[in-house]
Amino acid sequence: MYRKTPILPFVLVTSLFFMWGLANNMTDTLLAAFKRIMSMSDFQTSWIQIAFYGSYFCLALPAAIFIKRYTYKAGILLGLGLFIIGGLLFYPASISMSYGHFLGALFILAGGLSILETTANPYIIAMGPEESGTRRLNFAQSFNPIGSITGVVLSKYFILSHLNHASADDRAIMGVEELSLIRSQELTATMGPYVGVAFFLLIIWLVIAFTKMPRASDSSSEVDLWPSIRRLLNNRRYTSGVAAQFFYVGAQIGVWSFTIRYIMLELGTNEEQASTYYIIALIVFMALRFVFTGLMKFVSPGKLLSVSALMAIIFTSFVITTGGYFAVFSLIAISACMSLMFPTIYGISIHGLGEDTKIGASGLIMAILGGAVLTAIQGQVSDLSGSIKVAFIVPLICFVVIAAYGLWNTFGKAKSL
Repeated sequence: MYRKTPILPFVLVTSLFFMWGLANNMTDTLLAAFKRIMSMSDFQTSWIQIAFYGSYFCLALPAAIFIKRYTYKAGILLGLGLFIIGGLLFYPASISMSYGHFLGALFILAGGLSILETTANPYIIAMGPEESGTRRLNFAQSFNPIGSITGVVLSKYFILSHLNHASADDRAIMGVEELSLIRSQELTATMGPYVGVAFFLLIIWLVIAFTKMPRASDSSSEVDLWPSIRRLLNNRRYTSGVAAQFFYVGAQIGVWSFTIRYIMLELGTNEEQASTYYIIALIVFMALRFVFTGLMKFVSPGKLLSVSALMAIIFTSFVITTGGYFAVFSLIAISACMSLMFPTIYGISIHGLGEDTKIGASGLIMAILGGAVLTAIQGQVSDLSGSIKVAFIVPLICFVVIAAYGLWNTFGKAKSL
């Protein structure tokens, strides 16, 4: 743990928060894109998030073992490498026009992001005094939504704007050659931003490879996995934090994955037009994260988390029960409430873990599996009920769990753990 934050390494690692925000939210728009391209149901498109966040779950613990054995820098280079490979694999997937190939590319890309998040989050906390670790992480995470906005803008102008507006019914009566030509054009547009980002990341990989980074590692590189896991399982603040993170990521991905679909139905717009409201939601998310980071100087993270979760419950209820512009603006307001949740839950959970920090960090990243599981459930609820509005009951339940976690950490026994 450093008493003074090294500036250049801090800036380089913070830039990674921007990059995985870009990838996460560019991928969120793929649900709307593939629904039109492949004429899929909401549950079928949710396989994009199952592949993406399922990879997070699979790679997080191996990443923690890797950085425990080696260094944070090695973890960053490995994660960036997989990110680059996954992005480049979009090119052959666009040629084969196979949904499965795109899912495979996303799995590899997201595996790189899993390693990056497992590495970068505790690395940022280690780059300075422990008592300000949560605030420092909130600051670094504030650049994540800037990347998110960039990702949706790229998707809006390079993917969604190139979708053919033929409906599923129209495509069902097209000839094989005509439909194949349309899909080829749409999938080529889908591929472009991912390959472009991959080449940009190659430059970042080279800069980090040739920059001296602080080791910020344990004195021992021995991987004492099972004793560490046992200690973590006996830490109630940590285990409850992992559960809260699972539900938070499920809520966030569920809300954002179906934002475009919801707005299209409520306002009668197409994918490109609806994505403008998604960008507004991300701008609100970004602005409020900086606001919440400043408020943490005066208000405890647990109290802020509790208030934001309770407000998210109210706005999600409006999304389910009302309609039109009021419902759309309520949907945007949910993003404001979510802005501080991930880094705050993370910072509270990881505080004081000491030698178990890296393995503990992997558990919190594995909790991102909630984005796969709960988004799929939300897609199923939408298909079975025939209403995307009803499906928002899934994130509503998630916010109830997060509110309970925040209140327990503010007023319950967690304060004395």
